[in-house]
Amino acid sequence: MSYVPDNLSYTASHEWLEEIENGLYRVGITEFAQEQLGDIVFVELPENDEAYAQEDECGVVESVKTASDLFAPLSGTIVEVNLALEDSPELINESPYDDGWIFVIEIADDSELDSLLSAEDYRNSIEDEE
Repeated sequence: MSYVPDNLSYTASHEWLEEIENGLYRVGITEFAQEQLGDIVFVELPENDEAYAQEDECGVVESVKTASDLFAPLSGTIVEVNLALEDSPELINESPYDDGWIFVIEIADDSELDSLLSAEDYRNSIEDEE
């Protein structure tokens, strides 16, 4: 069973979110997602200061097996990207919830938080896929 931290929120498209400050959220892909992808070899990061609507494609994670789109979990503006992933994309495999974070977004609409999954809901959603 994939590790799903209780202190995070999740999307059905396998992104996790951690509130780091009021309105600022760190985003990455879940342990389950990186396990499905396999060895990650490249990450196309979103652009700083770029605004996205909820569920807009905002980047790509490529592995030896496939490429997978990243989606903005909430509407907002990218305020930081994890530049370490440019040279070390494997950080997502090694540490998906810590060193392998992908970007920080300043959210535009607090009401969208209601669409996120709790850890329990996310665990239930991937249970049949594991």
